[in-house]
Amino acid sequence: MTGAATVLILGGTTEARDLAGLLDVRDDVRPITSLAGRVAGTPALPGEIRVGGFGGAEHLAAWMTTNDVRAVVDATHPFAERISQGTADACAATGTPLVALRRPGWTPGPGDDWHDADDLADAAARVEGLGRRVLLATGRQGVAAFAEVTDAWFLIRSIEPPEGRVPPHHEVLLARGPYALDDERRLLADHAIDLVVTKDSGGDATRAKLDAARERGIPVLMVRRPPVPTGTTIDVVGTAADAVAAVGVALGGRSAGSAAGSTG
Repeated sequence: MTGAATVLILGGTTEARDLAGLLDVRDDVRPITSLAGRVAGTPALPGEIRVGGFGGAEHLAAWMTTNDVRAVVDATHPFAERISQGTADACAATGTPLVALRRPGWTPGPGDDWHDADDLADAAARVEGLGRRVLLATGRQGVAAFAEVTDAWFLIRSIEPPEGRVPPHHEVLLARGPYALDDERRLLADHAIDLVVTKDSGGDATRAKLDAARERGIPVLMVRRPPVPTGTTIDVVGTAADAVAAVGVALGGRSAGSAAGSTG
């Protein structure tokens, strides 16, 4: 792999895994996927992997310079605001091209009763009046925002136990998607759920709860995505294949247009 261009992938999502797989089979690119931390049960990733934070934008910029990173793909969760902003700042400081890989968000359809929230705090303030038995699917780091909601019961579903404070009335369900529609129907029925609170994560792996909510005629409180970070020019794409093409353009066309050909 002599002469291969180093591409840093900020990972943790299915799209990041797909991108690493597409780039790892190439001879002209050396992908390195960085994970903030290992999550229990995470499958093995293709290519090189580093685990742990960088310690801020300045340290990330230094790491990128030391490792001669030619392009960065931010394929973190759409709500990983701090990581995404730090990455944008580091790329701006080093003049490194940045691609933001963001799966498309969810959109309501006929029969959906969705209510938008600006952030987790806004969602917590809106729970009262919408439901009393809540499926809270905002991830373990978002639970603390609901700690002061005392007039509702929460079924907190997350991959790992919640961090920090929790609502006074709750049950924790540790589970990892994808979730089947029949299972989501059963979950809502067995726990008499009358409100679903979730982030606009997008994708198919966890969408079934939205379909089950529509079938039961219960509202969904949807936390809007934060905006794409500022501080540098970012090429925003929606799929791993599009990210491959964007990386090729960022590298001066050396692998542009090869996303389709690389699978043949």
